[in-house]
Amino acid sequence: MEKDTILKVIQAYVHKMPALPVTVAKVLEITSNPKTSPADLNQIISLDPVLMGKVMRLINSAYYSLPNQITSLVRAIIMLGINTVKNLALSTAVLGTLGRASDFQALNMEGFWRHSISVGVTAKLIATRRNVDPKIREEYFIAGLLHDIGKIPLNNKLAKEYVQAVSNTDREHTPLYKSEEQIMMVNHAMVGKLIIENWRLGENLSDAVTYHHNLSDYTGGHRDLVVSVAVANLFSNTYELGFSPLAKGSWRLANSYGH
Repeated sequence: MEKDTILKVIQAYVHKMPALPVTVAKVLEITSNPKTSPADLNQIISLDPVLMGKVMRLINSAYYSLPNQITSLVRAIIMLGINTVKNLALSTAVLGTLGRASDFQALNMEGFWRHSISVGVTAKLIATRRNVDPKIREEYFIAGLLHDIGKIPLNNKLAKEYVQAVSNTDREHTPLYKSEEQIMMVNHAMVGKLIIENWRLGENLSDAVTYHHNLSDYTGGHRDLVVSVAVANLFSNTYELGFSPLAKGSWRLANSYGH
């Protein structure tokens, strides 16, 4: 297929991808307003028992080690912070919407998500060690979680070509995104950008997804986030955390960066 045809096929698929749940979309909408209060979030989340349960489990988890159990949703939101709750809602929605086996014809679903979550966790750890403002650390997790999201449309709509790209990567020891470009004339970072823009998730996440293989090309205002995700991806590939082709060998590190 010609590049224009491939782009039209991918764009059509992206626009037909399941929308984020109404509750999550509303959470994203109201948290984009700097005047949003915990009470505003409470009104939305209290109508979604699943999301409310996740918020309460998080605040009462061993991670926070609170002396007494929190039973008030508003208090939980205050203690977690609006940004943490927003990103919990988003990550829950992404995993729930795109975690079906039918979305993974050429990729190993379990390995794909294990790698994605590994990159998210590592990116957040990097942010923590670098004393990034706690209010925005969850954005590092979300960016890492979504960094390879563009692989899903490619392997779903162009499964035969994607298998070939993965095979070429293993055989020729080249980065997967370059094999994708060679065979399909687009790569998963380009497609990921389309998804992030379609879901209106913000420029910061779009930049992290778009440039995680091409740091040298990035000139935007979210460099810390972009670099953190790229390093987290490199770490996860090096230690083979989840499934990501071209994951072994220190000699591959430069290629993973896109150089």
